[in-house]
Amino acid sequence: MKVLIVDDEARVRKAVRLLVDWSSYGITEIEEASGGFEAIERMREARPAIVIMDMMMPEGSGIDLMTAVNEFAGTVKFIVVSGRGDFDFVREAVRNGGIDYLLKPIEPEAINTAVAKAATQWRIEEKERKERQKQSIQLNEFKPVYGEKLLTGLIDDPATAQTALRRLQKEELIPERVDKARLALLQVDTSDTQLHERFAWDSDLLHFAIINICNEFLLDKHQGVAFRHWGAPTEIVILVWKEVELLPSILHSINEGIFVTLQRRMHIGMSNAGAFPDMMPSQYEDALSALWHRNMLETGEYVHPYQESQVGSRMTFADWEEEWKVAVLSGNKEQLRMVSSHWLEAAHGTSCITPHMLEEYKTGAMLFCAKLLREAPGRQADEAVLTIEELVQKAPYVFASTLSLQDWREWSYHSLLQLSQAIVQRQVREKAKMSDIASFIEQHYQSELSLQDIAKRFFVSREYVSRKFKQEYDVNITDYISSVRINKAKQLMVNPNLRIAKIAEMVGFHDEKYFSKVFKKQEGISPKAYRLGGAE
Repeated sequence: MKVLIVDDEARVRKAVRLLVDWSSYGITEIEEASGGFEAIERMREARPAIVIMDMMMPEGSGIDLMTAVNEFAGTVKFIVVSGRGDFDFVREAVRNGGIDYLLKPIEPEAINTAVAKAATQWRIEEKERKERQKQSIQLNEFKPVYGEKLLTGLIDDPATAQTALRRLQKEELIPERVDKARLALLQVDTSDTQLHERFAWDSDLLHFAIINICNEFLLDKHQGVAFRHWGAPTEIVILVWKEVELLPSILHSINEGIFVTLQRRMHIGMSNAGAFPDMMPSQYEDALSALWHRNMLETGEYVHPYQESQVGSRMTFADWEEEWKVAVLSGNKEQLRMVSSHWLEAAHGTSCITPHMLEEYKTGAMLFCAKLLREAPGRQADEAVLTIEELVQKAPYVFASTLSLQDWREWSYHSLLQLSQAIVQRQVREKAKMSDIASFIEQHYQSELSLQDIAKRFFVSREYVSRKFKQEYDVNITDYISSVRINKAKQLMVNPNLRIAKIAEMVGFHDEKYFSKVFKKQEGISPKAYRLGGAE
């Protein structure tokens, strides 16, 4: 807290300095002035909280000083000092904001009490000022958001459009008696890293800057308003209700303004004129459709009108699925790179590539990858989802301001490569898993071994074990277990002291007749005949 001592006598200023226990009142800075004019200059520069001043000075009286100061510094607390005890002076001091009135000679207790009172009152009022300022800032921040949400409601919530419109007209964001309007949609390129870096990746700040540029061209002539579409984080809506036929020209001017400020031009979709606010939802869809179907091969065009003839691409990813599948299963990098560009080359050959086509291509490619992962061996659910999410995140932005076929080729190639590597890794893991199951059977053939027990032990389904084991060993798992047991039994039959019933039990058969049946099925003769024949 700062204090300014104003008196034409240096000894009085010194006395005030010595008499007050400044630190106990939180006062850290003390300045002096010898007259009213100097005091005003100091107050402008230092902004003191308390001014202790003589009522009578050569350069204007204390009353004149307080009157002049109050014009620009209503927060100052005055303590006036005078050699006269005139009531009129006291009344004028209080009227002009004085906190206390002290008579000369100044008593230590009196001036300390006055300073304590002034400091306390200033702190209370300063706290109130900051709270009011905070509320004012919050209100100013809230009002644009409130307006944007009401404007967004005209698009997203037709049921409440009339209520929102009345509020917007009350806030003077939209004039009365607007019955016709036209809508445009500006798409912010999220892949433009240089632009986002300029705004420290603060998308709110970037949108605020673009909206301000748009509104410079709209609000001055009361033609319309630009606002952020709260239903889509990358969209800025431009609504024009005055001279709607001039919207293309207005949008070109806005884009030039954006270029001058940000060195960027942005793609804008534009609807036809329609009844306001009833047509805003369909106008929004038309403007969005204009962006989805703009030809990205036509450079230099940034304003895209809606055309009813706009249709999606007739090219489907299904035409390329089979060659992608062959390339993925081959694992050959050259083949993967070759097929990764085929769709793009075909699309480029049509002289038209739209964001809608790229989105369909990306979706088709991801569905293909998910399907192939589901068909591949191994754990599927969590692993497949994770892989697909990674591929989607790495895909180029379909609404990029400039089309980069090279980026799409690289994404396609790396998607195929990652998919191929994931499938090969699964195949290796599954081959090892079947080998582990076979080793487990070799070690535990004497025990009860059911398909369910084996599946549970290796955390897979019965159906999966049965199918994969047959693929790997060309025999079903039950017959494999029996084969291992019979081969062990043949080794034990070399010992003439072991009865066949005992051997059957030792290799995991608890029924001698069943053992004989299985043995004869595998070897072509009974266990007894095999022993008589002299097994080696």
